[in-house]
Amino acid sequence: MEHRSPLLRPAAAGGLYAISVFSLGFVLGTIRVLILVPRIGPTLAVLAETPVMLGASWWVSSECIARLQIDRTVAARLVMGLVAFTVLMAAETTLAVILFGRSVTGYLLSLTVMPGVIGLAAQIAFAGFPLVQRHEPRH
Repeated sequence: MEHRSPLLRPAAAGGLYAISVFSLGFVLGTIRVLILVPRIGPTLAVLAETPVMLGASWWVSSECIARLQIDRTVAARLVMGLVAFTVLMAAETTLAVILFGRSVTGYLLSLTVMPGVIGLAAQIAFAGFPLVQRHEPRH
């Protein structure tokens, strides 16, 4: 008899949540960099993008919870959020290194200036959404 961890499904949901939001963020980030940053600067551009990303993140989190039937237990929701945050940060770092030629240190340092601080705060909120959503899984 095969024994599966009760946290495997929340981990999978976290991965799906992260990749979905990362994909949207890639599209919106391209628009932000090419159109908004030259016109209003990096900080205001990030501030314009953040509410859209947070709203989308909330919706995607809720859909992942429902579709993958994630329990309302703290452990399940915490695993989902932590996996999502880890996958998102790994994807962001990989993108910065491969596509933009930054070093890992350079990317991490970019999180200490205002646009990066705003982005990191949004990513932390993104990670917390599964834990605070009251949505019941579909059965």
